[in-house]
Amino acid sequence: MKSQGYYYCSVGLLQLLVLSGLAGGVQAGDEDGFTGAPVAVGNGAAWVVVTVDTLGEPESVSVVMDSGALTGLPEATAEKSAWEFPIPMPESGPRTGYDHVLLDWNPVGHMPEGVYSVAHFDVHFYMINNAAREAITFHGEGRDRAMTAPDPQLLPAGYVVPPDAAVERMGMHALDPAGKEFQGEPFSHNFIYGYHNGELMFVEPMVSLTFLQSLADSTTPVKRPERYSYPGWYPSAYRIGFDVEKGEYTIALQGLQRFDE
Repeated sequence: MKSQGYYYCSVGLLQLLVLSGLAGGVQAGDEDGFTGAPVAVGNGAAWVVVTVDTLGEPESVSVVMDSGALTGLPEATAEKSAWEFPIPMPESGPRTGYDHVLLDWNPVGHMPEGVYSVAHFDVHFYMINNAAREAITFHGEGRDRAMTAPDPQLLPAGYVVPPDAAVERMGMHALDPAGKEFQGEPFSHNFIYGYHNGELMFVEPMVSLTFLQSLADSTTPVKRPERYSYPGWYPSAYRIGFDVEKGEYTIALQGLQRFDE
């Protein structure tokens, strides 16, 4: 959820190879799917992959990270406790409705305290463009409109929007109180919906660093709202997995279905 600023890390030889497409990534349109440009994260890189079915329609949209991405990540300081990595969508392949992904690294977590206050990644899949996202604010004359509660049809059953879940340059976050982390168990992963001006404009898997490091492979159903604000391919499940042969972590939207609104 909450994240501030950008982390500009030094790029070593491995990252230069990855970012030039010579190592650690897949090329657009190959057997692994359509791939976006990689972005330096930690000592490695992250990129977006869109896979398609036999009809050429979107099957999954994933953020993939190589093993180096989980090392060399910044630690929290008194001045800064979160970092953002904007990741572009593939330039080729089917249009999914997602404009870009914002990968957030939270080394000490964020609110609610005692629930999400562990090291984790927030993976925002935005329907709006980067400029519109950067312009999101909950201050000034437009505050009331920005914080407009979404129509109940835009909220999955059981989800709530806490009063302190509005984040600058990001949006308002709707949480699922049925998540295990709200039942006294340590946070591992969950699924968030995001809003601004009353519109649903991002979906967000959250996953703890510990869960990723466990190399678990988990697919979880997604609770869907009755309708959406933007046309696109929305998930019925999300997967967190690890490819042993490639040494890559995947955080994927799966079971995609097109909704026009």
